[in-house]
Amino acid sequence: LKRTATKLSKICNDLRLLSSGPRGGLNEINLPALQPGSSIMPGKVNPVVPEVVNQVAFQIIGYDLTITLASEAGQLQLNVMEPVIAYNLLHSLELLTNAVDVLRTKCVVGITANAETCRRHLEASTAVATALTPAIGYDRAAELAKLVLSSGKTIREVLAEQPDLSEELIAQAADPHRLTRPMPSRPASQQRAED
Repeated sequence: LKRTATKLSKICNDLRLLSSGPRGGLNEINLPALQPGSSIMPGKVNPVVPEVVNQVAFQIIGYDLTITLASEAGQLQLNVMEPVIAYNLLHSLELLTNAVDVLRTKCVVGITANAETCRRHLEASTAVATALTPAIGYDRAAELAKLVLSSGKTIREVLAEQPDLSEELIAQAADPHRLTRPMPSRPASQQRAED
């Protein structure tokens, strides 16, 4: 339970970060607005469900410590601490079950992508240079990435200025669908045979 609660809390931290903004944060996703906005920042949607799930996770982690201490407190074949173990275990199960249900129904199903922000982040990123590494080598890709950072231009603008790079290669390297789609995996035995 503790491990599940910890992972769930980490996911909620990611949701909070990805939805931060609208101007000073990442603002890559939009969470459902479940309450009136922030009292100090009009227009901001507070990530109330991820925050609640974080708190549930903290409680479950505390219950786990109680269970651990109560488990080691027994003597010989008898553990008089079993009532607190049972209570904390069962309460943890109930809390976690409810938290997952609320996260799914009140948050996850309503998440939308902020496509324009994501597009701007991609265009401002130097990650596309990494996709060119097989074609132009690491040193050249690193050189182009540094040029993007120092010039303030987008990676596409810098690549378009390179006379030796074809438009086809640039388009292929900068295609976000190609860069983010899952690649088919090969069995380890096949990888070793081909490498």
